[in-house]
Amino acid sequence: MTITISKTDDFQACLALRMTVFVEEQKVPVEDELDDLDPVSTHFLASDAKGTPVGTARTYELGEIGKIGRVCVEKSQRGTGLGARLIEACLEDLRQRPHLTQAKLGAQTHAIGFYERFGFHVIGEEYLDGGIPHRDMVLDF
Repeated sequence: MTITISKTDDFQACLALRMTVFVEEQKVPVEDELDDLDPVSTHFLASDAKGTPVGTARTYELGEIGKIGRVCVEKSQRGTGLGARLIEACLEDLRQRPHLTQAKLGAQTHAIGFYERFGFHVIGEEYLDGGIPHRDMVLDF
C-alpha cells in the first residue's frame, strides 16, 4: 500500500492519531498530550492511498536544536517501516535549517534501539513523560 508523508496544516488529523495512540492505547493523560508547542510546530501527516491518516510527527526549534516529537503510527501500519519514514521526513526538514546544529527527541525507552539506527545517542537520565519511561537522545548535524 502506498503511504505518503507530507507537511500538513491539518492539525486535527494529527491530533486524532495522537489521541488514539498516546491517550487511548498508551494511557497518557490527555492533559499531558496537549501542549503549547503545537502552534509553533511543523506537523507531518502520513496518509494511505485512500487519504486515511496513519501516522504523524512534529518538529520545532529550541535555539540551535531541532526537536522531534509526538511520533506515532496507527496500529495497522506498525512494523511496515512507516515510523522510520516519519523520522527521516523530520530529519530532512530539520537539516534544511542551516542554523540548527542538533536534533533531539525524548524516546520511550523501548524505542531507543530504533532511534539509534538513525545515529541518535542517549543523553541524561531516564524520566517519566505521560507516565512512560523516556530517555533524551541527540543527533549532531
